[in-house]
This record gives sequence, structure tokens and C-alpha cells, in this order.
Amino acid sequence: MADLRTKLYQMFILGTEGGEYEQALSKGLGGIIFFTKDIQSSEQFRKLISGIKSKSLIPPFLSIDQEGGRVERTENIHNGKKYLSAKFAYEKGEYFLRNQTREIAQELKSYGINLNFAPCIDVNTNPNNPIIGERAFSNNPDEVINGEKVVSQIYRENGIIPCVKHFPGHGDANADSHLTLPEIDLPLEEMEHTHIKPFAACTKTIEMVMVAHLHCTCFERDVIPTSLSKNAISYLRNKLGFEGVIISDDMIMAGATGFEPVRACEMGIRAGLNMFIYRNSTPETIDMIETIAKKALTDEELKQNIEYSYEKIRQLKEKLF
Repeated sequence: MADLRTKLYQMFILGTEGGEYEQALSKGLGGIIFFTKDIQSSEQFRKLISGIKSKSLIPPFLSIDQEGGRVERTENIHNGKKYLSAKFAYEKGEYFLRNQTREIAQELKSYGINLNFAPCIDVNTNPNNPIIGERAFSNNPDEVINGEKVVSQIYRENGIIPCVKHFPGHGDANADSHLTLPEIDLPLEEMEHTHIKPFAACTKTIEMVMVAHLHCTCFERDVIPTSLSKNAISYLRNKLGFEGVIISDDMIMAGATGFEPVRACEMGIRAGLNMFIYRNSTPETIDMIETIAKKALTDEELKQNIEYSYEKIRQLKEKLF
């Protein structure tokens, strides 16, 4: 039976940068996220994954952002070949989209990847959006819904968990949440009619939802990112009826760094996040997890939320392992 600290470690997916991921794996780390720098050759990447598995106390999520187009992490081993982004793949028709997704899924599976942070189901309504653009299937929510069904199903069929993103919809943003905290000042009715619609359509089938670092005024008047917003996460859980795992976007992004790291992480746990992504595994990240683990021993709300999240993660991993 896992203790509380182990259950908390299960709530984190860390990158390799910083090198502390190995000791975190021995303490029950939930998963690893891979970036382009981690994938220099097929043989090297398989060896990296094999080492990670051998050091893991609990089988980890082995995750990646592999959408195609601008967001493709295996480019070093493709000899110039590129997958199309969601927009252009979707425009080529369902047959092409299915085949490309199957090719991506089978490639990822061949390395041992079991979780892909895709598809992106933002509705790209702002032509000046600096971060979504062609990563979205369409500027029409119904087209986005169709694209999600095709892509998620093919990942599932190939043993890879799809994670839709970026709830409640990054498509109207005029700024990049890697660099700042974008504000989306739309009424809830308009968000529901367009941006939330693809998420509402898949909550009964999708396994994991990533929450964006956005200040959506329909959820929070105060400047709090949706990733740390109890109102936004409760809406996803209770109003939309999503029962799977809710994960943050990368907590190193500027959109999430307006709060001191321990406080931000605590806010996320109290708000209802089940997992966090940190693109690095520095000593500071490990210290943060250890600090929260100690606090949770005497903080009933933190403890209960960690227990609840661990159950969600365990149930999802049971489908994989």
C-alpha cells in the first residue's frame, strides 16, 4: 500500500532536465515527459526509456507532446520527414488524418510511450493567436469535435492514452502562455458555445484533460490561471461530468509562475488538479514535492485531495499496465 508521499509523487510528471528524475522515480514519480533534446537517436531513446522503467517504483506514464507540425518531438530521428499539424492533416480528410495518427501512434508505441498530450482541441477563433493557430483542427467547434474523435480513438487502439488540451480553450488568446498569462474576457455562454464545446463533447470518453494557464474572467475575476482555479476545475468535474485525470499544462510556463512554486502547487491540489507537469527535475522541484508531502500529513484537505488524485491515476494506469 502506497504511503502519502508516494501518492503525491504519483501526481507529478517531470522532465529529465536537472537530473533529479531518477531519485524521484524511486520514490514513486508518476511519469516522465520527453522533449526533442531527449530523443537524439532511436537506440539512445529506447535505452533512456528502458533505464527509466528499471528505476521506477511504480510503472510510470511515459509521455510526450507529439501533435505534428510545430509540435513534434521526434524530429531528430525522422531524417527530414515531418507530420502535418492538426489543421492541415484534418483538411486533407478523415482518411489522411486516420493514417497519419496511426503512424504517429505506432512510432510512439515502438519506443514505449504510453501517453500523448494530444489532440489539441482548442477552437482557433483568433487569427492573431500566437500559440495555437494550425495546432487546432479548425475555427469551427463541430469540426474540432470530429477531429478529436478520430485522433483519440486511434491512439487508444494503439495502447496510448490521449490527453485533450487546453481546457477551457486557448483559441481566443492573443498571447502565448509560455511567456505570460493571457486573458480571455468572454462570457461563460460564449465560452460554452464555442471553446468549451469540444471538451463537453468528449468528457464521457476521454481519459485525461490538460488545463491551460489562462486567466478566464468567466471563472475568476481575480488574476488566477484556470490551471489553479477551483471554479474552472470544478466546472470541468461537476458541470461537464468529467471523471478522468485532470492535469496542468507545464508549470514552468510563465502563465503559471505568478505564484511561488509551493503555493502554486498547493493551490492546484486544492483546486482539484490530479497531476502536474514540470518540464524539469531540478532539486528545487523535488524540494517542493517534499515540502507539500510534509504539510499534507497535518492538512486534511491536502491529504484528501492527494488520496483522491492517486485513485484517479491508479485507475487510469490499471488500463495501461
